[in-house]
Amino acid sequence: MGFYQRLGVKTYITCGSNGTANGGSIMYPQVLAAMADASRSFIRMSDLHDKAGRHLAQVIGVEGAYVTSGAAAGVAIAVAACLTGKDWSKVHRLPDHPGERPEVIIQVMQRNYYELMIRLTGSRLVEVGLANATNAWHLEAGIGERTAAIVHFEAYAPPTDLPLEQVIAIGHKHGIPVIVDAAAEFPPFSVLRRYTDMGADLAIFSGGKALRGPQSSGLILGKRELIEACAMNGSPFHGIGRPMKVGKEEIAGLVTAVELWSDPDFERRELEGWEQRTVAFVDALRDLRGVRVSRAPSPPPSSGRQLSPSWFELAHVEWDPAVIRKTPQQVVDALRAGDPAIIIPSLPNGLMFSPQCLEPGEEAVVARRLREELQ
Repeated sequence: MGFYQRLGVKTYITCGSNGTANGGSIMYPQVLAAMADASRSFIRMSDLHDKAGRHLAQVIGVEGAYVTSGAAAGVAIAVAACLTGKDWSKVHRLPDHPGERPEVIIQVMQRNYYELMIRLTGSRLVEVGLANATNAWHLEAGIGERTAAIVHFEAYAPPTDLPLEQVIAIGHKHGIPVIVDAAAEFPPFSVLRRYTDMGADLAIFSGGKALRGPQSSGLILGKRELIEACAMNGSPFHGIGRPMKVGKEEIAGLVTAVELWSDPDFERRELEGWEQRTVAFVDALRDLRGVRVSRAPSPPPSSGRQLSPSWFELAHVEWDPAVIRKTPQQVVDALRAGDPAIIIPSLPNGLMFSPQCLEPGEEAVVARRLREELQ
């Protein structure tokens, strides 16, 4: 019996998100090998963090890099770095602050569960903008003497929000660092530089989604001075990031995943594999009576977007309810309860297929089970 079977934990094929709730992604064999190799030795964690960060910064093409235990931890540590700088007395004082609490600005439409990571630092959230739009003057008016940072949540930014370029320009005009949470925006590999090239002071990515590194890993990329402050607030030191510990094995795995994706041929093969699986899935369902199957781009940036990035192709499956008397939710439930169990997101009038988390050949399994449910 496999490990999950021994514990009685159900496994799934997923055509949806590679998010934390689904266990992240499946790691590459090279990542697992690097983690196993790293597990066989003792090292100084501060030295490993420093050397791994310098190496990652060089591979990616940024000033500095710091490995975290995930993107959420990255938000907390990045904000802490903006509050403390490289002052040990401030590092050890967080989340307490003398006098008034420091303030961190977010646009109101970007409010989400991960804002808790900001509040862990003892900061007070300042919301700017309206429920349907943010203007430049909203952000300007929100900046005050206690403003320590501006955080931009890319996955939760609707088109009517103030564009990130303007956020960065206004922040820098007032000497305020801008942090971008881009947890699920990878790939392509070039996205790792996109936000810092735009001028963001720190950009945060998940290591356990499309990068296919360890799930409990993430990256903070950006200005060298702030990256050094991130390290001071994290493990093995004793700032608020101490419980957000990332192990030597996870660091080795994430470094290896980044190295793999830095090879243009590797990236091309991965993206071609996604496209091939989508094409095969669509072709396998074209002849079903009453069913419409089409290739479509993934959802554009919008509030609550779950699938990212916004440029690779998905498939939409819709059907005529007069021919197939099942609701999308009934089909979703049947696939989830079946053998093999399959997770697939629903649409108002059908289903949405993403190839990102599938191993080669699994698209055929999904298509076969879907045919069974729709015939």
